[in-house]
Amino acid sequence: MKCPYCGEDNDKVVDSRSMMEGNSIRRRRECLSCNNRFTTYEQIDSIPLMVIKRDKRREPFNPQKLAHSMRIACQKRPVSEERIEELTRKIEMKLTSLMKKEIESELIGEMVMSELRGLDQIAYVRFASVYRDFKAVEEFIAEASELLTKPSPSS
Repeated sequence: MKCPYCGEDNDKVVDSRSMMEGNSIRRRRECLSCNNRFTTYEQIDSIPLMVIKRDKRREPFNPQKLAHSMRIACQKRPVSEERIEELTRKIEMKLTSLMKKEIESELIGEMVMSELRGLDQIAYVRFASVYRDFKAVEEFIAEASELLTKPSPSS
């Protein structure tokens, strides 16, 4: 590993810690030439997950895009940024654990709705209204009515 300070590649590992539920390792290193310390991160090189969109286009899975859509649904709701990031990681881990190279966008949308339903019902309805592309007020009312009659998964 090249030292970011002097460019030499002679260092020793001072400390190693597992991160992100064992999916990466943080290593604290010390350059044996200039004695400066720096941090490196190692993670498993995974196969990129592709999302199959409704129109059959394929694009790489982007967790930032997922978090952004949940942020929009949770605007002005009592949901912290940390919680949104936690749900994003949880959904990403579920998708990875499926051991598939390609995932339909519908499955991702359903996972998001399931998580939001247990988190905040207003955020859930907001997300569902965009995701399910309601064309009429009746569709929106039916979705909201279902919330009142069925308990949420976290109840």
